[in-house]
Amino acid sequence: MGKTTVATALALSLSRAGKKVLLCSIDERPDIAKAFGRKELTFAPVEVEPGMFVMGMETEAALREYLKINLKLPFLGKLGPVATALDFVATAAPGVKEILTIGKICFEVRERHYDVVVVDAPATGHVVGYLSAPRAINDMAKVGLIRSQTSWMEEILGDAETTSALIVTTAEEMPVQETLELMVSLRNKTQVHLDAVLVNRVIEVEPSETENELIDERMTGESPVAIAWHLARARSAKQGRHLSHLETGVSAPVEILRVPEIVSQRASELVEAVAASLGAELT
Repeated sequence: MGKTTVATALALSLSRAGKKVLLCSIDERPDIAKAFGRKELTFAPVEVEPGMFVMGMETEAALREYLKINLKLPFLGKLGPVATALDFVATAAPGVKEILTIGKICFEVRERHYDVVVVDAPATGHVVGYLSAPRAINDMAKVGLIRSQTSWMEEILGDAETTSALIVTTAEEMPVQETLELMVSLRNKTQVHLDAVLVNRVIEVEPSETENELIDERMTGESPVAIAWHLARARSAKQGRHLSHLETGVSAPVEILRVPEIVSQRASELVEAVAASLGAELT
């Protein structure tokens, strides 16, 4: 269970609370589609249940939509040479493809087509590039159409009442360290407000001292139940140490949320369980 499951569950929880929600996958992960019994995501949002829409980002489709809306240029088929030129420009000027992606998301927010837009963003190494793209473009283009387009995106991303980030991690050494580094990058390289860090797959084993003694007496031997119990307790203690390290690097107003370890064979069941857990955390 990772960020995609959490993003899907969060969107589902919000939609069932009465919000009209768009869930957008930047990486076009199949997990979101599977959770709603679909084979794949499309650029055009699809309503998968009342008030809940899903879409997958496509750079060429985003460019086509941008040209149609902003330059009034209709396109019926593929962009062909324009798309090839886009690849060339994107290589020469980093941030172009990212601006199309983040621009589509900001456009949906600005036009208020939905109450909430939940984005399943790329992993740690790439998300900062997307969020900092408008500023990077603004640094290159001081005037003109591009400057005017990216300026309103910066306003949306920098407004803490409108946009916030949620970092999803696990209580393990490397993920915790990456989380702390991502927090610094978000603060130094973007305008986006960090709202919370969500730790998923937390093993909650917290019996009292008396209960521990009783369990130790009964959970002796090499039975599968006894072995599983002792392993769970050892993993819980190890997670506790990593959580403590995370807590030292996170300060108010950033919250630390927790989602327990959930075992399920089906994506839809897992999302439902996480959505229920998130609903309890967010109320």
